[in-house]
Amino acid sequence: MVSHSQINEFLSQPAIGIAGVSRNNKRFGHMVYTELKKKGLKVYPVNPNSDMIDEDKCYRDIESLPSEVNSVLIVTPKKTTGEIVKQAVDRNIKHIWIQQGSGTKEDIELAKKSGINVISGLCIFMAADPVEGFHKFHKIIAKFFGGYPKN
Repeated sequence: MVSHSQINEFLSQPAIGIAGVSRNNKRFGHMVYTELKKKGLKVYPVNPNSDMIDEDKCYRDIESLPSEVNSVLIVTPKKTTGEIVKQAVDRNIKHIWIQQGSGTKEDIELAKKSGINVISGLCIFMAADPVEGFHKFHKIIAKFFGGYPKN
């Protein structure tokens, strides 16, 4: 089970790369990027097929992210997550959050074996404060049933 301190460490980094940010604002990756930005986090979009997301520079891969990035949120399809994890390991990223449904056991194990703080099985929307709306309700339910760290 992921600990509250792992989540805090991930979110307290000076900047977070988000792999899988879509150019389509209706897709989950774009919504995560927009929401975390609104919450005041410094985030950098990663999409190999785009130079810009909204009006922000977009990075083609983990390797090209600014040096201040030490956390990576992965919201890609499972078939591409393994490559993102490998890039993060090569870049010496210290914290990876693999969004629910985005990774495999092998992806998680590779990151853990590399000494990375790995968060998986949780939705980032339940962790990045302030948690609002449906996500707040979902977090309460998850805590009640033991699916979210209590503290």
